[in-house]
Amino acid sequence: MDVVVAAMSTIAELTIPAEEFALRESLETTDSLGVEIERVVAYDPDYVMPYVWFEGDESTLETLDAALADDPSVDEYELLTDLDDERLYRLNWVDDVTVIIHLLTEEQATILDASVEGTHWRFRVLFPERDSLSSTYDFATEHGLTVDIRKIHQLEDDRQGLYGLTDAQYETLVEALDRGYYQIPRDMDMETLSDELGISHQALSERLRRAHQTLVQEAIDVGTDDER
Repeated sequence: MDVVVAAMSTIAELTIPAEEFALRESLETTDSLGVEIERVVAYDPDYVMPYVWFEGDESTLETLDAALADDPSVDEYELLTDLDDERLYRLNWVDDVTVIIHLLTEEQATILDASVEGTHWRFRVLFPERDSLSSTYDFATEHGLTVDIRKIHQLEDDRQGLYGLTDAQYETLVEALDRGYYQIPRDMDMETLSDELGISHQALSERLRRAHQTLVQEAIDVGTDDER
């Protein structure tokens, strides 16, 4: 029997300028709004990422319909939900916007999330193999898109690669959770936990702090690029 070895999956965080991708004019008009894709499912080639949340103050949201109507990247739009400070729209993009998303579906990649940061779109994408990421990057740049690869996580045997943790950080967090360190009140203090792990109190403190910082950065994706 032949054994097939699976290629290593990769998670990449990519940014594309909004002016080269989607909602450029809407974002210029309503620059204080938060924008996040709710659903990214290629159930139809024309509806790859149709559901978009806009968040902001009510007065700015009131101008959104007019901005979307004038935006050349939007073919059609429909307001689905209005929660005062949040609105969910179904958008139909023009072809030059969906071309990069179509490529992702051809590469069998999965868009884990997509949102706007300042003047850029940020995508977090799971690629089945590293070559798929390279193909996507080459295709995008050949078609005039400025793609910035901010982070790459290689998914190894364990899932900690998904969050950017080292093996030691991941194992320490698991042990701390199992031992009740995060319970309120705590079932185990740091001194006892450091003894259990066989490391110093200082080493444990620094390891937890770095792990927590990584998880927080992954969760809220704080950018450090001066352009954003």
